[in-house]
Amino acid sequence: MKFRKSRDITTFDDFFQQNFDDNNLWEYKATEVDLLVELVAIIRPRHPERVTEVSLEPLLALLKNNEKYCKGLGFYIKGLIKHKKFSRILTDAGILNDADFFFEVKSRLLSKIIPYQPQKETLEYILNQVMSLKTAPGWLLKRPAAELEALIEDVGYRTIYISDEANSPLTELLFAMKVLIQRIGGRALETDVMQMVPEYENLESPFIAIQKEFSILSERLLEEQKNYVSPDDMGFRQIGVLLHQCRDYVDAAFKNSSKYGISLRVNQNLLRMRQQLQRLEVLLPLLAISEPEEARKDTISLALNLINYNCIKNNVRSLVGESTQLLSYEVTQHTANTGEHYITKTVGEYFRMLWAASGGGIIVGVLCIIKVLLGKVDTSIFGHAFLYSLNYAFGFIAIYVLGFTLATKQPAMTATALIRALERDQKNNELGNEEQHRAFATFFARVFRSQFIAFVGNVLVAFPVAWLGIWLIDITFHYNIALTKWDKLLFDLSPVHSLALFHAAIAGVFLFLSGIIAGSVANRDKFRHMYYRIAEHPLLKKTFGRTRAEKIASWYERKWAGIVSNFWFGFFMGSTSSIGIFLGLNLDIRHITFASGNLALALYGANYNISTEMILWASAGIVLIGLVNFLVSFTLSMSLAFRSRNIPLTEFWAVGRAIRRHFLRKPLSFFFPSGEKKTASGKTP
Repeated sequence: MKFRKSRDITTFDDFFQQNFDDNNLWEYKATEVDLLVELVAIIRPRHPERVTEVSLEPLLALLKNNEKYCKGLGFYIKGLIKHKKFSRILTDAGILNDADFFFEVKSRLLSKIIPYQPQKETLEYILNQVMSLKTAPGWLLKRPAAELEALIEDVGYRTIYISDEANSPLTELLFAMKVLIQRIGGRALETDVMQMVPEYENLESPFIAIQKEFSILSERLLEEQKNYVSPDDMGFRQIGVLLHQCRDYVDAAFKNSSKYGISLRVNQNLLRMRQQLQRLEVLLPLLAISEPEEARKDTISLALNLINYNCIKNNVRSLVGESTQLLSYEVTQHTANTGEHYITKTVGEYFRMLWAASGGGIIVGVLCIIKVLLGKVDTSIFGHAFLYSLNYAFGFIAIYVLGFTLATKQPAMTATALIRALERDQKNNELGNEEQHRAFATFFARVFRSQFIAFVGNVLVAFPVAWLGIWLIDITFHYNIALTKWDKLLFDLSPVHSLALFHAAIAGVFLFLSGIIAGSVANRDKFRHMYYRIAEHPLLKKTFGRTRAEKIASWYERKWAGIVSNFWFGFFMGSTSSIGIFLGLNLDIRHITFASGNLALALYGANYNISTEMILWASAGIVLIGLVNFLVSFTLSMSLAFRSRNIPLTEFWAVGRAIRRHFLRKPLSFFFPSGEKKTASGKTP
């Protein structure tokens, strides 16, 4: 945002000649912010990201050679910001205002479009007009510190320690710190927050203690003429110790989320407390000075922080990033635990995976037949969506509850298990980086061959089951259910005649989301102590007995998150096509196992009168659909897991190279189990 008068002022000479010459036009604008806007626009580089240093030397030289300009500018700036309140910037800007995540996002997005405008007697109003761009902190930090000190001295601006009268900088600073401390204490004593740190239950709360200590210190500061204390002051140092204890409390609460789970609201409360404590850690040193010369530096530091906080207050990206990181970690922890069950190590586990995948293929083959029959029901578009969704949902739940495997459900789970293995290697640091990556590549080969044999089991069994089902219906009821639909079933499999690969990508997104739902449900139930509540439910214990109530709770803990996940995955899959028809968009889903079953139905429905070319394209489509299902789901899950664990993306390329080298060395290990040597640590990688 740039402010310009009708006459475009681009130099300091033009600016001062027009406003601070003998006519003193600035006096007519002394209470307006427009002149400061123009001056900053001249200082600010047009492309801040391209400059390495922003020099104030031309301005300083002009002021030094013209006393009238210097005095006039000093009177204008001091008059403009005198008694301006700024405590709200310190207490609110850049800090979560509400524990409701979605409300906070909406509020910040609205403020980006229509910025909040405070009253004109506040410093926030001036900063909104002068330096509202998010690039302001960047280019301000590129100017030499000595030049900014010289500018403050030239205009005669006093430090924040000169006065302690009402609305002075010192009283505003103290008031802001007091508000922050009280807000933190109030949040810390809420029940949902306290249950995250039971180890502090019988200890004196550092949040109450810091309120008492700061009240004593602030009263002493306002009574003394120096308006600051020594860094060795006992009261000041005690506040520092208590501030550190408060940080430990919040860190312990975040850490305990792996034991007790965490809700989005509690996560936002803890995040807000952490942000407020970080703000206090920045402001507290401003109350202590060892040498009087530090007063000007502290004043500049406060001014720059005010500008920075005001510029980042509507940052949506940082809000989403900070708010979702811990939750994504807890969600992916559950998917990692689940994913480890899908990774085979021995030959026996490899063939057990084939058996489980075959069971999944049987159920999917039946689901393919049921869906074709449901398509013949005379109902609305959304009626079909509901029926298809129930068909998918109950089928997926049956696969899960019976212990079978749907191959495409694995990537979202195993991706996080891979990242956790990489994270574990980094933390243990028992091996060198190269050896860690080599061990990870071996682990990845296990994951890949587990995916491969699951795909094989699903696809090879779904095809004959679907064919057998349609044949039995035909010979029993003399009705070929795919007679009028075989062409569409076949057409939808072709990667060149239809949007099969795009639809496969949509299915991959749903597979990823189903994994997120499973982790979210498990995390929520853990936070709400659902397992314990079920085990100790008076009615359940009275009806079934304590032992059976505990078994019900155990079953709920092991299965419920997966059941909910599969239920929603079924509704995603079943409703996409109908939603696409309603919106006039070509939306649908393609899933490799269902594609195999649909090919069998199409062949039977056409009485095998299909060209070789179409059969080849359909067969290629099945392979490509499975590949896209895998890649989309796996990539999204890997990205989330990388982000949730703060692992740099450079690590991704390093392990990618290690996987490639391992494949060139042992390509068959990616498809079939083979003997694996132990690592230098004595562990099987």
